[in-house]
Amino acid sequence: MDIHISSRDFRCLQLACVAIGLVAGSIIIGVSVSKAAAAMGGVFIGAAGLGLLLFAYPFLKARFNLDHILPMIGSLRIRPQSGPDHGEGGSTANGNKEGTRSSLSTVSKTLEKLKPGGRGTEEG
Repeated sequence: MDIHISSRDFRCLQLACVAIGLVAGSIIIGVSVSKAAAAMGGVFIGAAGLGLLLFAYPFLKARFNLDHILPMIGSLRIRPQSGPDHGEGGSTANGNKEGTRSSLSTVSKTLEKLKPGGRGTEEG
């Protein structure tokens, strides 16, 4: 036996379930004495949040064109930028290697100073 329900009624039912989940979770957290009961209220609120996301997804998809945005987010990469100390005509490949070497030597010197018995510690 199939029961036909309109899209509008389905959305109203979905929103009512989200509201009931939020209210129930809030009440459970509000009156709970133990941490376990508060955790159960958090589960109710989390489920309601997921329901709200499922409810809002078609609207968000239509408004922000998520089919276009999501692949762009997946292809984001962090690329290092050259430092401000390079001139416009300077070679960045060779200068970058020299800068890295000097940074590594500075880090090595600092670590030597921090070692117990290193040349930078004073015992006396």
